[in-house]
Parts: sequence; C-alpha cells; structure tokens
Amino acid sequence: MSRYVFDTNAIVSALLFSDSVPATAFSKALNEGTILASISLVEELRDVLARPRFDAYVSYPERIAFIQAFVAETELVTVNEAIQVCRDPKDDRVLEAAVNGQAEFIVTGDSDLLVHKPFRGIAILPPAQFLDLSS
Repeated sequence: MSRYVFDTNAIVSALLFSDSVPATAFSKALNEGTILASISLVEELRDVLARPRFDAYVSYPERIAFIQAFVAETELVTVNEAIQVCRDPKDDRVLEAAVNGQAEFIVTGDSDLLVHKPFRGIAILPPAQFLDLSS
C-alpha cells in the first residue's frame, strides 16, 4: 500500500469542496493506501479550520468532526529528523512527515513544495497530476 502526505491547503480544499480535484485525490489516497500526518500538521490543520472565514462553507462542529475523522483515518508519524529546506518553514512540516513516515507521494498545490520535486525519492505532485497516475 502506498503512503501519502497531503499539505494543509489540499486537505482544506478537499473538505470545503467535496467535488473538487483535491477531494477526489484525497479520497483516492484514503482508499488506496495510507495518509500520513504529524502532530504539527494536525495542529496546523486545526488552526486553519478554526478560522471564522470557513463558517460560510462548513459549520465549526463539522470542521471539528472532520479533524477527528482525519486523525482516526491517518497514521501519525513521529518526526525524528527535522528538515529545513523550504522558503516557508511551515512547508518543512510536510517534508518532515513524508520523510519520517517513508511516504511515496506528497500531494500539494503549493509551489514552494513543488520546486523540491522529487524530494529524497518522494514524488511531489499537484492533486490533478496525482489523479492522472492511475488514469
């Protein structure tokens, strides 16, 4: 089974827009393998989804339920090796989860992460390209 890390923006897009490409990519990864996350990625997701601007899309209780389901469905990775290569230090969290969790794929639309593809043998793909892998 393949191992995947999704960046926070892709996860939020998957939640907010259930018929979006990120949502389809997230479902595919969930059905075909294991989605990995670290505590810092879960905390970032929680902080982002707590923002009131998302009230127009999904209620706060639904966002909390999503985070709980996300944690239940993912494998939490312990980060033993810190990585500091990204322009935005928050993006290093994604690489840390992938490296420490031995992921095969990082799914992201973030250009700051995409410039590092591949990273230590880990493919870094936008959601649409990830979906094209098995098409």
